[in-house]
Amino acid sequence: MAEGLGVASSVIAVVDLSAKVFSLCLQYSREVKNAKDDVERLSAEVAAFQDTTKKLQALVEGPRGQELGASRQLRSTIEDSLSRLEKLGQQLQTPTHRKVMSKFGARALKWPFKRKDVDDIIQDFARCRENISLALNIDQTVILQNIDDRTTIHQLPLAHGASFDSKAEEHNSTCLPGTRHNLLQGIDRWIDNPNSKIIFWLNGKAGTGKSTISRTVAWSRSRQGDLGASFFFKRGAVDQGNLTKFVPTVARQLAWSTPAVAPFIKSAVDADPTIADKSVREQFEKLVQEPLSKATATATTSRLSVVIVVDALDECEKDADIKLLLQLFSNLRFAGPLCVRVLVTSRPELPVRLGFSSIGNAHQELVLHKIPALIIKHDISIFLHQEFANIRNSFNGDAVQELRLPADWPGEANLEKLTAAAVPLFIFAATLCRFINDRYLGSPDELLQNVLKVASAGQGSRLDMAYSPVLKQQVVDRSGRERLNIVESFRLIVGAIVTLANPLSMRALALLLDIDISKVTTRLSALHSVLDVPVTLDAPVRLLHLSFREYLVGLEDSELAEFQVDERQTHQSLAKHCLRVMSGGLRRNMCSLSFPGAHRYELSRGRLEESIPSQLQYACMHWVYHLTEGDPKLSDGEQTYGFLRKHFLNWLEIMSLLGRVKECLDSLRLLAGSLEDRKGSSLSIFVSDVLRFIQANFTVIAEAPLQVYSCLAFAPTNSIVRRTFEGDIPQWITTLSRLEQDRDACLLTLEGHENCVNSVAFSHDSKWIASGSNDRAIGIWNAETGQCERWLGGHSLDCVSSVVFSNDSKKLASAGGEIIRIWNSETGECEQELKGAASAFENTIRIWNAETGECEQEIKEVSIYDGDVKALAFSHDSKKIVSSGGETIRIWNAETGHYEQGLEDHHGITISEVFSHDLKWTASVSDDKTIRIWNVEEGMCEQELKGHDSYISSIVFSHNSKQVVSGSHDKTVRIWDAETGECEQVLEGHSKCVRAVAFSHDSKKVASGSDDETIRIWDTEEGRCKPVVEGHGDWVGSVVFSNDSTKLASAGGETIRIWNSETGECEEILQLDDYTGVQSFTADGSGIITHSGVFPLKGDSQPHFTPPPSSEAPGLGCTDGTWITVEGQDLLWLPPECRNGEVAVSGSTVAIGCESGRVLVLRISMDKVARWMNPCNP
Repeated sequence: MAEGLGVASSVIAVVDLSAKVFSLCLQYSREVKNAKDDVERLSAEVAAFQDTTKKLQALVEGPRGQELGASRQLRSTIEDSLSRLEKLGQQLQTPTHRKVMSKFGARALKWPFKRKDVDDIIQDFARCRENISLALNIDQTVILQNIDDRTTIHQLPLAHGASFDSKAEEHNSTCLPGTRHNLLQGIDRWIDNPNSKIIFWLNGKAGTGKSTISRTVAWSRSRQGDLGASFFFKRGAVDQGNLTKFVPTVARQLAWSTPAVAPFIKSAVDADPTIADKSVREQFEKLVQEPLSKATATATTSRLSVVIVVDALDECEKDADIKLLLQLFSNLRFAGPLCVRVLVTSRPELPVRLGFSSIGNAHQELVLHKIPALIIKHDISIFLHQEFANIRNSFNGDAVQELRLPADWPGEANLEKLTAAAVPLFIFAATLCRFINDRYLGSPDELLQNVLKVASAGQGSRLDMAYSPVLKQQVVDRSGRERLNIVESFRLIVGAIVTLANPLSMRALALLLDIDISKVTTRLSALHSVLDVPVTLDAPVRLLHLSFREYLVGLEDSELAEFQVDERQTHQSLAKHCLRVMSGGLRRNMCSLSFPGAHRYELSRGRLEESIPSQLQYACMHWVYHLTEGDPKLSDGEQTYGFLRKHFLNWLEIMSLLGRVKECLDSLRLLAGSLEDRKGSSLSIFVSDVLRFIQANFTVIAEAPLQVYSCLAFAPTNSIVRRTFEGDIPQWITTLSRLEQDRDACLLTLEGHENCVNSVAFSHDSKWIASGSNDRAIGIWNAETGQCERWLGGHSLDCVSSVVFSNDSKKLASAGGEIIRIWNSETGECEQELKGAASAFENTIRIWNAETGECEQEIKEVSIYDGDVKALAFSHDSKKIVSSGGETIRIWNAETGHYEQGLEDHHGITISEVFSHDLKWTASVSDDKTIRIWNVEEGMCEQELKGHDSYISSIVFSHNSKQVVSGSHDKTVRIWDAETGECEQVLEGHSKCVRAVAFSHDSKKVASGSDDETIRIWDTEEGRCKPVVEGHGDWVGSVVFSNDSTKLASAGGETIRIWNSETGECEEILQLDDYTGVQSFTADGSGIITHSGVFPLKGDSQPHFTPPPSSEAPGLGCTDGTWITVEGQDLLWLPPECRNGEVAVSGSTVAIGCESGRVLVLRISMDKVARWMNPCNP
C-alpha cells in the first residue's frame, strides 16, 4: 500500500512539473525566433508527456487503482521523468539566459539548447512516455478484462445472505478479543501449514458457538486477504438449506477474492452458460476445482492460500448432499503453490459423521463441547462482562438520574451465577443478554431478576433457562381471555415462523396466514431476543438460533406447555393456507412473457418478484412439504385433488419460472409416496399421470415456461392430463392430427450423445443410468429427471461398446475397442485401465428373470409405420402429405392427419418424394438410383425411371405435370416424360454433384444448383445451357423460380441470391447467419419463403444483412428440428419422438415426421400468433 501511495504522489508531482515546463516552453515560443522549430518540437513532446501522465494519474487515483499491476511497476520510470523535468525546468529558468541582447532592443530570452540537445531531450521523454503508455495499455486491458470477467461471472445465481459479510449476517457477532484465543490460533496454524489436511471439522452441540467462530475466522482471513469464500447454511432457507446455489455462490466469491481464478471461472461460464443448471458435481468441477487447478499451474507466488468457510453443514437438508460436498472438497489438493483450506462447522449429526468417514483421513477434527470447561467458562465470562457493560451504558445514556444502573451493575456475584448457568452454551449467554437488553419488555434489572430466578431454581435444561424468561414475559400480568389470545397469536405466528421451510417477511407471512399485518408486528415486537426481526416489513424474519425451534416443539410436559408448537397441526394449517394462496393467485402467463417459446432466462429478477409475490412463491414451492408433514397418509385428499385438477398447469408454469421444475418432480413423488395406501384413488392416478407428463417434457418445461401448455398437444389423447386440460392447448394450434391414445412404456428420453448409443445400464440403487456411445463418450444420467449429470471422456480412439455399474453403484466399467476402463461413478475419475479385452435388431426389449432364465416381458413397438420418416412433402394444394421411410411411401390427409395410402415397390430405401401439380402423380427416389412415378388414385407404380449412375439428390415435376427433372451426384440433370418414363434430355456441364433442380412456372426453363458453386439455367426444348450463374462461394443447396419465371432464387453458404433468369445477372444478395433453403417466392414476388421464414426483397444489389421479416407476414420454420419457429422466435417445442430432422412447412401447416413412421400434422393460426408478436394490434 505504501509503495502504491509513493507511485501516486510521484505521478502527481510529474503532472504538476510538466505543466510548469510546458508553460516555460510557451514563453520561449513567443519571444525566441532563431530556434522556433526546436522550441515547438520540445513543447509538443512535453505536452504529449503531460497528457500521458494525466491519464496515468486518473487511473492510479481511480477506484481500481489497487489493481494496476503494470503501472505500479513504473517507479523508476516516474522518478527518472521527475528528475529530467526538474533539470529541464532549471535550464529554462536560468537567469543568464534572460536579458541577453536586451541592450540592443532585441528579445529578452535566448534559447539555451542546441539542436542536438533538443533531440536528446525529446528522445528521453519519448522513451519514458512509451514505457508509461505501454503500462497504461496493459492495465487498461486488464481492467477491461476484469470487468468483462465479473460481468459474466455475475450472471451466476447467488444465494443471498449466505456469505459471512452479507446483510443477513451483519448483526451476528464475532468472538470478543481475549475469547477462543487458543482455538483461533490453532485454526490459523492449520491454515498456514502447507502440510496440513485440506478440511478442518469443528463440531459441537447446539449453542456451543460454532457460527461465531466461523464468522471470526472468515472476518480474520478476509482481513489477511486469503478468504476465498464463505457459505452459512440455514435449514429451511430457500437458497441456504441446500446445494442449489452453493457452487455458483462460492465461485462468485472466489472470482472476486482471488483474481487469479476469475478468468478460468469466466471461461467455464462462457463454455457453458447453463452450467448453474447442471449437476452439483459438474458445477463444482467446472467452476471451482478446475479454475483453482489452472490458477495454481500459472501462479508465480511461492505460496497462495485460499480459505473456504462452510458453517452449519448439518443444516443442509439432504444427507446425500452433505456427503457429496465433503467428497468434492477432499479433492481440492493441487501440485503447486496453491493451498486450499476448508473450515467446516456442524453439529455431530450422523449424516455429517458418515460424510467425513467416506473421505478417510483428508480432514482433522476438533470437538467444541470437549474443550476443557475452564477455558469455556473463561470465554463466556469475558463475553458476559462485555455485554452487560454495553447494556448498562446504553440504558444509562437516556435514563433519568434516579433510574440509572449503578456502575458495578449487575455485580460480580450475579455474573458468576450467569456464567455457571451458561457453560458450555454460548447461545444461553447471548440469548439472555438480548432478552435483558430488550427495553420493550422492561428495565434491564427487572429482566435480570427474572433470569436469575430461573437460574437459581436449577430446574430444566440450559435451553429452558435461556428461553423460558422470554415466553413468560409474553403473558406477564395477563390473565383470562387476554392471555389466551396472546398464546393463540404466538402459536399461530411464531409457530409458523419456526415451521416454515424458508423465512418469510412480515408482510408475506401476514398474507400467507391471512391475518392483518399489525398482528404480526405486534407479536414479534416482544421477541427480538430470540428472532431476527428486521426494521422493514419486506425483509425475512429469521430464527437467531435453531435451538429456539427445538425448544418450542419440545414444551409438551413443561409449565409453559401452552406455548408448545404442534408441528403436525402447524404443517396442516400451512398446507391449507398455501392451497388458498395458490388458488387465488395462480393464472396463465403470470409474468406476461412475450412469446410462447420465451425462455425463463430472458426474465429479469425484478419482474419475476413483481409478478409472483413472496407468499405465492413460497406456497408453490412448499405446499406439498407441509401437506405430507401434516398428514403423512393424506387421509383427506379432496382439496388437493380439486386444486391439481384446476391449477396443475399454472403451478407447473410458476415452478418453471422460478427454476424449480426438479423440485416440482420431487414434490409430486413425495405426494405419490403418501398415497401408497390409496393407489387406486383419483388423486393417486392423477399424480402418476402428471409425473409422466413432466418427465416426458422436462427439458423444455425447465427452459420455456409457457411450453407447459403447448406440450399438451403431444400428450396421448387418453392421458389424464390431456383429458383434464384439453381446453388449455394454445388456441393458435387449430388442428392437430390424431395422436397415440395411450402412453407407451417409455418414461424418459435421454438426449445429448452425438452418435448412436451402444449400451445403457442402471445403477443398482436405480438412481443413475449410464450410456456408452459411438461418440466415444459416457453419459451418467439422473434416472428421475433424465438430466445428464456428467460426461466421462477417455475412450479417445474407440466407440464405447458397453457400460455396467458395480453392485454398490460406486464404480462403472466401460469397454471400448480393446480397453476396459473402471471409473469412480461418484467423482468421475478413471481409476483403472485394462487393456487386451475383446468384443437382432427387431425394435424389441426383453425383460428376463435372472434366476430362471425365462423371458417375463417383451416391450415391442407394434406399428404400421415401420421405419423412420426420411422425407416429407406437401401437395401443391396443401391438402395431402407424402412421406417416405424404409421401402414404403405413405400418403396422409393434411387436414386430419389420417393415414390414407401406402405405396410399396422400391427395392431400396426411399429417400425423397414429390407430388405433381395436378395431384395425379407422386414421384419417389430410392437409394437404388431409380425414380418411380405413382398413380395416386390407384396406388400403382406407373413408371420406373432408370439412367442415373449415382445418388439422386433432387426431383421435381413441371408445372403442367408432364415432365420430371432430376439432379444427381453423377453431375447430370435429366428431364423425363412423366407419362412414358422416357428420358428426354441429359443435361451435362456441372463439374460436381447436382444438389438442387427447379422448373420454371412456364415449364420452359430448368435451373440446377451444384457443389461446383454454380447455377445453370437450361432451355428445356433445346437442352442447352443459357447463362452459367456464378457468385456463391459455396455449394448451392436449393433453387426456385418466381411465379412469372423471370427471377430465380438460390441458397448457398450463408447467402440467398436473386437472379435475372434471362441474363443471369445478380439482382439482390441476402446475407444470413447460416444456410437457409429457399422454398418459393411469395405470391406477389415481394418476398422469398425459406425454411426459416419469409424474408422481404428490397431490390438492392448490394449485400445486406436480412433480419426476420415483420410480424405482419409471419412465416413458420424449423431449422434445427427441435423448435417450430416464427420469424426466428421459438413457438413450439417438438418432443424427441417427433424429431428425426424431417419437418415440412406449407403456409400455416406443419408436417412432422415421427421416428415411428407416423406423420403428425399441425395447423397454426397465424392470426393468433401475430397477436403475440403485435399485442397492441386489435
